[in-house]
Amino acid sequence: MTTDIQPGRLYLVGVGPGDPELMTCKAARILDQTKIWVAPKAKKNGNSSALHIATAQVGVTEKTVLELRFPMVKVHLGRKQADEVVQAWQEAAAVVWSHLERGEDVGFPTLGDPALYSTAFYLLDTLQGRHPDARVTIIPGITAMAACSARVCSPLGLGDDVVSIVPAAFDDDRLRTILTTFDAVILMKVFRKMAKIVTLLDELGLTDKAVLIERCGMDDQKIYTDIRETLGRDLHYFSTLLIRKRGITG
Repeated sequence: MTTDIQPGRLYLVGVGPGDPELMTCKAARILDQTKIWVAPKAKKNGNSSALHIATAQVGVTEKTVLELRFPMVKVHLGRKQADEVVQAWQEAAAVVWSHLERGEDVGFPTLGDPALYSTAFYLLDTLQGRHPDARVTIIPGITAMAACSARVCSPLGLGDDVVSIVPAAFDDDRLRTILTTFDAVILMKVFRKMAKIVTLLDELGLTDKAVLIERCGMDDQKIYTDIRETLGRDLHYFSTLLIRKRGITG
């Protein structure tokens, strides 16, 4: 006599921008309940930032923790992806499914919120492509931009502001159009692009409207109200640039 095993559930858990105290109660509870964690890291011999945040808030005693590499390579939607990226997604999906099919729930801690430029949805898309009936629950998290806004006491959007969220990794004219069109712009992944960004903001007269927050909420956090001071610096990947054209009264 055989017994059908109910597959486990995959939890994509946003653990916030870096400060473990900014993990939500639900995120902490779900990760505490799941015995299998699969955590993303960018380098083969590196560490998972999401895992570091999660373990600072939730104990890992009696848990199986698997760190899997997801290469930091540009992903262009609608195009064929690099082989190493696709392979990483496929390997991660296979690892996750190996536990789900045994009835084990899997927690996948991811920085910020899973819905915003997160590795989590690449994993989810690959997993559901192979196993359409895979059970998944997404736990939203506090985004880096929200934490940065709080740190500098400046809103992301007010009144009739039109806000744009932009990964500054692309190399074309879209950024110029966005900066001239929107009232407020959040630039993410700017750590290698500041020279070009400062030049463009100077040209558009927006340099003094910008503030950069590096490693927001962490012990070595830095805030640059004069973003020209970032030039020549080796900025951390966790760097976000907030640009607001308008004040509350004009």
